[in-house]
Amino acid sequence: MTPSPLLLDRIMAVMEAAFDPAYGEAWNRRQVADALTMPNTHALVVDDNGAPLPPDADSTRAPAGFVLTRHVLDEEELLLIAVSPAARRRGVGAALIELMFAAGKARGTNQVFLEMRRGNPAIHLYEKTGFTPIGERRNYYRLANGERIDAITFGRTIG
Repeated sequence: MTPSPLLLDRIMAVMEAAFDPAYGEAWNRRQVADALTMPNTHALVVDDNGAPLPPDADSTRAPAGFVLTRHVLDEEELLLIAVSPAARRRGVGAALIELMFAAGKARGTNQVFLEMRRGNPAIHLYEKTGFTPIGERRNYYRLANGERIDAITFGRTIG
C-alpha cells in the first residue's frame, strides 16, 4: 500500500528539522515511503501537544514528532523516532512512545526493542519510558566523517 503524500510530508518536515546531518541518521523520503509500504510497518505523527494527527486528513496543527515501527509476531521494533527541536523537552517524545506502546499492545505486542548510537541524548527519554539496555554492537554506526560509534540495543516489556 502506498503511504499518503500528506503523511510523508509530515514525517519529512520533522525529520529535516530534528536530525543532525553529522550522524547520518535521517532517512530520505524514499526510504520512509518504502518502509511504509512493507507489511506491519506503522507510523504515528503528533502535534506539539503530543496529540495524534490523522494520517490522511488535513489539519491546522503542525507535526512536531513521529515514530516509525515494525511489528512482527509479538514484538515491535522502534525504527525511528524524532521530535522537532522547538517541541523538545515538553513531553512530546514521551507521548509518542506511550502512543506507540498502546498501538503495539492493540496489535498483540509484548516486547518493544530499539537501537541507538552511544552518546545519543535520547537515552534519557528511553530510560524515562522504561527501556533498559540489553545489548551492544561495537562500531556499528558510521558517522559522516567516517568515525565509528557503538550501537546500544534497548528493550521493554509492555504486554
